[in-house]
Amino acid sequence: MANSERWYSSPTQVFWTCEALMNGRTISHKTEIREVKGWRLGAIIHRLKATYKWPILTELRGPENVAHYRLAPGTDIARLRFPPSAQSLCDRLEGGAA
Repeated sequence: MANSERWYSSPTQVFWTCEALMNGRTISHKTEIREVKGWRLGAIIHRLKATYKWPILTELRGPENVAHYRLAPGTDIARLRFPPSAQSLCDRLEGGAA
């Protein structure tokens, strides 16, 4: 991965986001900050939706309209495409270890 790509969101943040969504979690920026000290969740979600076609739903909550993200119900996780930094999640699915 080129250094310029890492400036936008670290591989750890991308991996965490993909894994959290695959595990059925609803995540927000606050969750990302707390768990991986990230600050680019909106950009990661946008890339997963636009480039990798993940069916991610967004729910705005509270008076500040904080975005909470989750995979659409019924998503076939085995059919998802993965960014390079989260490819090992796909490999786990194919190996039956996920």
